[in-house]
Amino acid sequence: MSETIINKVAESGLITVDLETLFPHEDMASFDLKEYLFMGLILKEKDFREALTNLNWNQFGNKNVALYCSADAIIPLWAYMLVSSYLQPLAAMVFSGTPEELKKHLFIKNIQALDASAFENKRVIVKGCGDTEIGEYAFIEITNKLRPVVKTLMYGEPCSTVPVYKKR
Repeated sequence: MSETIINKVAESGLITVDLETLFPHEDMASFDLKEYLFMGLILKEKDFREALTNLNWNQFGNKNVALYCSADAIIPLWAYMLVSSYLQPLAAMVFSGTPEELKKHLFIKNIQALDASAFENKRVIVKGCGDTEIGEYAFIEITNKLRPVVKTLMYGEPCSTVPVYKKR
């Protein structure tokens, strides 16, 4: 008896979107103004300018840089501008926020750059499990991106999906 094994998943026309492939892999660095505060509280302009002049800025070359202050201190806005003016010619991008916020920003940017027309009137599954921890913001963003164009949107794996949206 020779029964042919049929791969129903392959024949179903389902397209799987793996968000891990859109996870940012660009080089990132951070610049924490906390390191330049006097007694962890005050930014002294003269000392700050001198420290910036003596800093090796090449370490930020071609990297996405998160510019922030992790201390609970009032930082004058010109300080962010000054650091940014040093970073801008070297860094790929200067981002106002923490390293985690930068990663989130780049991830959302990658999702938004996805060509949604490739999914038009298709049955799409957004993969649910993987090796990389992916926040809910990415699942919200991919839903916002794909819902207007897909026939069906699901979450999970081809063998076990949770329906999210079906065009009527």
